[in-house]
Amino acid sequence: MRSQWDCLLQNLGEWQGSFTRFSPPGEPLTDTPTVVSLEGLNQNKTVRQVIRRYPPDRAVEETVLEYSTLARSVLFFEAGAFSQGSMQWGPFSEFGAELGLIAGNRRLRLVQLYNKDAQLSQLTLIREKRAGTDTPERPPLRVDQLLGEWQGEAITLYPDLRSPDTYSTKLTIERQDSNRLIQQLTFGVGASVQTLTSSARIDGEMLYFPDGGLPVQVVLLPDGASSNCPLTIKSGHSFVLEVGWLVEPNLRQRLIRRYSDRGSWVSLTLVREQQVKRFA
Repeated sequence: MRSQWDCLLQNLGEWQGSFTRFSPPGEPLTDTPTVVSLEGLNQNKTVRQVIRRYPPDRAVEETVLEYSTLARSVLFFEAGAFSQGSMQWGPFSEFGAELGLIAGNRRLRLVQLYNKDAQLSQLTLIREKRAGTDTPERPPLRVDQLLGEWQGEAITLYPDLRSPDTYSTKLTIERQDSNRLIQQLTFGVGASVQTLTSSARIDGEMLYFPDGGLPVQVVLLPDGASSNCPLTIKSGHSFVLEVGWLVEPNLRQRLIRRYSDRGSWVSLTLVREQQVKRFA
């Protein structure tokens, strides 16, 4: 496997797109065109990142960063997918993470933020393409596109950089009726295989999973994206922050940042899954 630094270098280039801010239920609030460039310096031993925002009727905003090492709060996969964010959740503190995926000449990033009351406060979807390419954006995700059986492979990285775990996954999503669906996820190897079953209420472009200690919502977003996270974080409950991306009608990526019941970041998992059956 590539080093973490070499995985970061898969993101080099100029990325043109936009930062779109959504309310927790998925209502679009603002959209700001952006250009993000990542350039390797000193034989790629340093990366220079320039973020330019073009807010309507205002001057261009520019942020310049340079780094030659990676923070402990970020992990990268071989093709460049990554996540950076809070190492620890705690009461009365702001908290959040960014999750980024790459497919060909397009990137998709999602930022999920929580306020000091531990409530989901904001989603920011970042849709980008490499400069000089014309790969089109995907349509907004719909519930019916998720219905079916998905088989995939997952790789899990750990903040302490121990050896990754690789295992198979199976996800089945089907309607119970017009307003509800049931989801069953199986993952792991051998004796460690787990199966999780949950039921969701369909509410427009959102799925609401009320069961368990922390109610979870999945918001369906533009460019085939989805945001999966709890509405509120509570002490004593493990949780995940997840972005999904339907990159082809039968091919999906998911990136999952997992936290323990003590609020500590414990792992980052990338799932690539193929739809092998479609349900009406």
